[in-house]
Amino acid sequence: MGNLCKLCKVCDGKACKNTIPGPGAKGTGDVAIRNFEKWRDVRVNMDTLVEKKTISTDFKLFGKEFSAPIFAGPIGAVKMHYSDEYDDRSFNKVLIKACNEAGIAAFTGDGMDDDQMVSGCEAVKEADGRGIPTIKPWNIEMIKKKIELTKEANAFAVAMDIDAAGLPFLKNFTPPAGSKSVEQLREIVKLLDVPFIVKGIMTPKAALKAKEAGASAIVVSNHGGRVLDQCPATAEVLEDIVKATNGSMKIFVDGGIRTGVDVFKALALGADAVIMARPFVSSVYVGAGEAVKAFAEKLKSELEDTMAMCGAYSLDDISRDMVSIFK
Repeated sequence: MGNLCKLCKVCDGKACKNTIPGPGAKGTGDVAIRNFEKWRDVRVNMDTLVEKKTISTDFKLFGKEFSAPIFAGPIGAVKMHYSDEYDDRSFNKVLIKACNEAGIAAFTGDGMDDDQMVSGCEAVKEADGRGIPTIKPWNIEMIKKKIELTKEANAFAVAMDIDAAGLPFLKNFTPPAGSKSVEQLREIVKLLDVPFIVKGIMTPKAALKAKEAGASAIVVSNHGGRVLDQCPATAEVLEDIVKATNGSMKIFVDGGIRTGVDVFKALALGADAVIMARPFVSSVYVGAGEAVKAFAEKLKSELEDTMAMCGAYSLDDISRDMVSIFK
């Protein structure tokens, strides 16, 4: 993993803190730590006084079927942020293929190096479009070029990580890149012929603006706590965002989610699916495709066990009363 990621036994953000380049934050890294810790405040309510039935974690999204509501997060510039064991091309090839073999899917990353987006889209194309390319919030001319790559890849959905607006390299980009207005997002949606996912939503107000722009889904995310100190954790804002959108769009959540039990908690709080980035990165580096598949299977098994112990047979059975929050 090199010297930047410490490959901690528990990936809680404490060791990497403000390591950029690296998996840490441009600030103190307090939000990554908070993301992890707040999922620990959510506790599952065990109830085994139920009929014993087969458990299913099957999940459908935009016409595609998956074995679980778990997605690998978008990662770019792995050579800079982790080590030169992989570059973006070799990393994407391993991750996308392994995720699909495990029955789940991955988002792919974007960055200053054009090959990040190109290689990600090529890997998605090889997986018959079962991947979600994620475009940084560039100016409209560059976004159009990136969208053409996603169309060539036959991707079943496209995302934009609006929260990347706080990354230092994006602020220094010429022509300007960064935050987007509702009108600008609406223009991007019109360029696409597949569902558009807006990543980086942390308030009900922002969620409703994404909906107004025509987004099909949002990701409740603070960019892994990397772009702005003193933000709340995603676990703290998820419920309010779910209530505000009232089932009108799909909702993903990321940030500090590490186990299948955490996945259950997120679903009980109203998310449709979860995204994990750092754990899948370390899986690729440590054991390539086999480690990715083993990790995905571990998450699914933990989710199934939690569902069985809380009385849920399918994802639709998971409800708010199956968790409690202790602060």
